[in-house]
Amino acid sequence: MVSTSSVAGIVLGRNPLEYVPLSPYTLFLFQAVFILFLCQLLHWPMRKLQQPKVIAEVVAGILLGPTVLGRIPNFSDTCFPDELIPGMTLIANVGIILFLFIVGLEVDLHYIKKNFKVAVSVGLINMAIPFGLGCAIAVGLYNEYRDDPGMESIQFTTYMVFVAVALCITAFPVLARILVELNLIGDRVGTIVLAAGIMNDLTGWILLALVVTLSNADNGINTLYILLLTLAWFIFLAYPVRLALRWYLRRFTNELATGEPSQLLMVILIAMVFTSSFYTDAIGVHPIFGAFMVGVLVPRDNGYVIKITEKLEDMVHIVMIPIYFALAGLNVNLGDLDRGIDWAYCIGVIALAMIGKVSGGLLAAKLNGLFWRESLTVGVLMSCKGIVEIVVLNVGLNANIISRRVYSMFIVMTLVTTFLTTPLTLLSYPVSYRELVARHRGALKKDVDSEGELLGSLSDLSMSNLGRFKISDILLLLRKIDTLPHVLALLKDLTFDDFDYGVKAIHLRAFTSRTSHLLEASSAAPEVAETSPTDLTNSHSILAIVKAFSSMLDVHFSSKSILAPQRNYAAAISDHITGPANLLLTSYTVKSVLELTEEENDFDMSYRYLYDNCECHMAILLTTEPTRTDRQSTVRMILDHDNLLSSTDLLSLYLVAQLAKVHKNVHIYVNSSMGGTRDLEEQFDEYIKSSGPDVKLSVSYFRDFDEISGEVKHDSALAGDVFVVSHEFLDSNERDELLTFTMREEVELLAVKAASG
Repeated sequence: MVSTSSVAGIVLGRNPLEYVPLSPYTLFLFQAVFILFLCQLLHWPMRKLQQPKVIAEVVAGILLGPTVLGRIPNFSDTCFPDELIPGMTLIANVGIILFLFIVGLEVDLHYIKKNFKVAVSVGLINMAIPFGLGCAIAVGLYNEYRDDPGMESIQFTTYMVFVAVALCITAFPVLARILVELNLIGDRVGTIVLAAGIMNDLTGWILLALVVTLSNADNGINTLYILLLTLAWFIFLAYPVRLALRWYLRRFTNELATGEPSQLLMVILIAMVFTSSFYTDAIGVHPIFGAFMVGVLVPRDNGYVIKITEKLEDMVHIVMIPIYFALAGLNVNLGDLDRGIDWAYCIGVIALAMIGKVSGGLLAAKLNGLFWRESLTVGVLMSCKGIVEIVVLNVGLNANIISRRVYSMFIVMTLVTTFLTTPLTLLSYPVSYRELVARHRGALKKDVDSEGELLGSLSDLSMSNLGRFKISDILLLLRKIDTLPHVLALLKDLTFDDFDYGVKAIHLRAFTSRTSHLLEASSAAPEVAETSPTDLTNSHSILAIVKAFSSMLDVHFSSKSILAPQRNYAAAISDHITGPANLLLTSYTVKSVLELTEEENDFDMSYRYLYDNCECHMAILLTTEPTRTDRQSTVRMILDHDNLLSSTDLLSLYLVAQLAKVHKNVHIYVNSSMGGTRDLEEQFDEYIKSSGPDVKLSVSYFRDFDEISGEVKHDSALAGDVFVVSHEFLDSNERDELLTFTMREEVELLAVKAASG
């Protein structure tokens, strides 16, 4: 009789959590959802602490294992039966093979060549000290735990090298993420750590391959053969295969020029990854090394590796990698560490890992001319373990190099060192110290000459000599494309006449946990000001539009696409400000400012912080109708300081005078408790009308905003006009009233703040 239990449902009495060999996927789907949910749940508070997701994934595995939930009777047998572990392991290992391919894509060999001295000195010294400390503690670990249950006979040299590698390795993917999160990619410390991290990564994988080879070979001659076969395979991939791949891409496709891989190319790459993994596994080296080799050798032209990563990363990082790390956590049983000597060794491993990496990085960075706190920060960052360390430990456990107890100790060490990296970095290298170091080195020296910088300052100017003032450059901050037509129309008006300064467009994009974002951010060259093809591709052509528009205006144009966490927007933008005479121009829709809640309001979170911290002039264009770019002939300005003019008011007058060269009607509303003053009106008239003989100026006075609103209601041609106001309006009680008025009357609002205002 044929059993139908494998296809029966719960209606017919089947237990969906019961393992059935003919339909193992039912229980697997439950396990996958359980693991993914728990990982996301744990990552939510970790994210608030700026911790990488790998910590949550490993902790989830530990919670699901014998340490916590596994102690509940029948939990492990029901949710994670032994029969299904091989299937989960298969999926997890395929995921880790693809993950190592992605890690290989992150390794930029040209970056190492460019920073070769730093990469070699910091990378190798930072490995040498913890490697030596690892060899020392390996003696005690080997004598204490080599006879643990399930351990096979292993030579001490193999054991020693593995422990040393586990202590000296740095997790480059996690390290790069932390650098981006802390806005250190363009910093000197970030440059050194990135170069050293790549070198550390490459050296670590080579040493690990050596350890696996030693553990699989029964004598020295076999070890030599395995190493020679591995070297021969790498040479085969590096020359015939890589050159053939590049020839194919250039001869038969346009992919390297566009940076977009085709489906056929993805098939070829996946086949190469699996073939290389099969070969390295067949000769006695772990399959992940074959995948890593292929990733390192993929062409990087025009962000090609970024697009390849985008096509792979979701399935790998969302499904496969959490399962892999959950399985890693399932192998951890902290209950096995039930003796004082176990925890003594655990604390010792943590201490040596931190001391070795921090001291090695500190010494190497100091030799490269960094200050003491900068050098300490390099050491702290290089102590990061994370994803790569977990992979290394799993390789050692599966190869029977280390026991489960030693494995548990090193997992704890990995979690502790990775968790400490971010807070210790913030403690040793705060933003205030970075600015101090930058000023000391002259990094904040402005691009403009002393005369231009003086003329860009409003602190010593008044209405009588405002004609001396000028802006050095316009920084165009772009977020979304919906307000782009309005910004370009304003830019056209500001560059109408006597325009001798450049425009730099900055496309600001939110950095996420996606590896493609990490690749783009870590591979960006901060010293290159001109737009790269990668910038144009990854900015959805928004920079290309501005570039074409600037060419029509015949102005000097440069651009940059920036990936940064939202909390680092101001710091990321500040790196591109060349002096206080710059004008930072950005835009937003009035509707989005009014409708978002306080927690969601991107305007309050980002631009208000810019207002408080930007060291240059700033203007925000608040628009109403995204499709409307036709302006009427009136520029209106509100002065709200009771007949007194602040630096921001002077900047507003300067911008109004520039706009008056195109829009000939100007109306100034002056807040005055004692009525109009003849002298002030004459000064306004003289300055504004210097923009052209056809300019018409009118001045009116008000005591509260309702008077302005009442006056403009009589103007039927108000829609499309520009209101220039001080940024203080956006902080006042009249903010919502002003924004509602702007939206109702379909006008545009230009909120201005001077560098000294």
